[in-house]
Amino acid sequence: MNRDETLGNWKQMTGKFKEKWGKFTDDELTQAEGRIEYLSGIIQERYGQTKENALHQINDFFKSFDKKETNATKLEAK
Repeated sequence: MNRDETLGNWKQMTGKFKEKWGKFTDDELTQAEGRIEYLSGIIQERYGQTKENALHQINDFFKSFDKKETNATKLEAK
């Protein structure tokens, strides 16, 4: 998922993001706008994760969301 796609889907993703990382406030998620470095910093601070681990988790989150969107698009096309 590229930066433009992330921004376009960010409002939809924030609910799922908050389910996974409940210590984020709505304001922080709004401010983040999908910026991985910003999100990573909060995960490091609140959950005691290393930068590498936080980045890995965020990237996995975006990849899983992208797969769900791709599968939904394929189903709609049928």
